[in-house]
Amino acid sequence: MEIFSAPIQGYTDAPYRHFHAQLYTPADTYCSPFIHIKHGEPRKRDIRDITSPLNGNHRLIPQILFKDFDEFILLTKAVADAGYNVLDLNLGCPFPPQVKKGRGAGLLTNKDCLKQVAEHIKSDTDMKYSLKMRLGINDCTEWRGIATIINSMPLSHVTIHPRISAQQYSGDLYMVEFEEALNMLNHPVIFNGDIRTPEDIESIASRYPSLHGVMVGRGLLARPSIIEEWRNKKALTDEEQIGRLLNLHAELMSHYESHLCGDAQILSKIKPFWEYAENLIGRKSAKLIRKSGSINSYRNAISTIGNI
Repeated sequence: MEIFSAPIQGYTDAPYRHFHAQLYTPADTYCSPFIHIKHGEPRKRDIRDITSPLNGNHRLIPQILFKDFDEFILLTKAVADAGYNVLDLNLGCPFPPQVKKGRGAGLLTNKDCLKQVAEHIKSDTDMKYSLKMRLGINDCTEWRGIATIINSMPLSHVTIHPRISAQQYSGDLYMVEFEEALNMLNHPVIFNGDIRTPEDIESIASRYPSLHGVMVGRGLLARPSIIEEWRNKKALTDEEQIGRLLNLHAELMSHYESHLCGDAQILSKIKPFWEYAENLIGRKSAKLIRKSGSINSYRNAISTIGNI
């Protein structure tokens, strides 16, 4: 059972992946936040992320977000030029502006584009492809219309988040439909969605022994030790989790202070991480962190964690 770290825009970029892999038992594979087209070319910031020297201590699969075959080709070439022979296709992003443009989950109903992509993948022996998807845009059965196309692709695995795009990241998971996909798709399947504790990993692994892996997203941001705890079959105490979390965020803060300019820019990058850890660090400390407007006030807020 492999454990994957999910791609989350604004969070799981190279510094986070690097320090997580350094300070915790790492994921078997980390997926980069999606690389996409901006002003007619792959966004430079995305390419810098996958070519960062900070990627040296973990296995990374770049992910691309595209709306048509032309964008797919541009992005695939950019990833290959960056030195990668692995690539993940994003058919799951639920962000409405992207979906309306046909990207992410919006691709689930674009059979013509997916057929072109499938033909290219069949002939591209230099790149190994995988795919991450939702079950649909507004209907959890929409994936069935492209199942034959997906099965025709030589993919290393398919990651399924068993929600529809319209749900974003809340609402019930369509587990019955997930089971249909697990049975119908002929690729190794990775489960993604609502994995928050080591027990959640164990529950999914036990319920579906044929799974290739589990992907953890926001649960990893809230509890960076989740993989380590599951691997070791030993839960950390709240105090141990907080201590380790403070070490992780201290490393991230040090990195951002040396690479970003000004309190506002640094705080806009570091503060959002704590939103996912509010249940662990407490509401009062989380509120102080949110309200901090300077590096000094931020450090004072951090010092309250475990002391309130």
